[in-house]
Amino acid sequence: MSDVQHPNRALFVNLPIESLDRSVTFFTKLGFTLNPLFTDETTTCMLVGDQAYFMLLEKERFASFLPEGRTAPEASSQVHAFYAFSVDSRECVDEIVDAALANGGSEMGETEDHGFMYSRPFGDPDGNCFNVFWMDPVAAEAGPEAHAAQTANA
Repeated sequence: MSDVQHPNRALFVNLPIESLDRSVTFFTKLGFTLNPLFTDETTTCMLVGDQAYFMLLEKERFASFLPEGRTAPEASSQVHAFYAFSVDSRECVDEIVDAALANGGSEMGETEDHGFMYSRPFGDPDGNCFNVFWMDPVAAEAGPEAHAAQTANA
């Protein structure tokens, strides 16, 4: 897995939103950083990680990128994708989800604690689904089964 085929590849996830101001405020309170170079009155770019970004586009702007005859699902009642991102600690998982809930987000399921991995889902104010997770670095490198075997033999 350490032999990266595309080390300079970046990921941009485009999300339809109702209100740019509301979404920028929400994601900023979760610790994301706005990139002003890719921001206008209907769109903004929020940094998720070194090479990962959420592009927040008001619905009309988002629709302009869709193929003719296609529409975006309604995030408040349909799930078109579930966006997961990792953080450095279990505490950071809780901090982000607690901030989401305090700033207009919603619960989207139960907390999962597998020992080597801890995650909590939430929804943004538009109903887009997210999952924040932490994984033990040893388990991430070796895989969950190998980590479980190591833990059992310790």
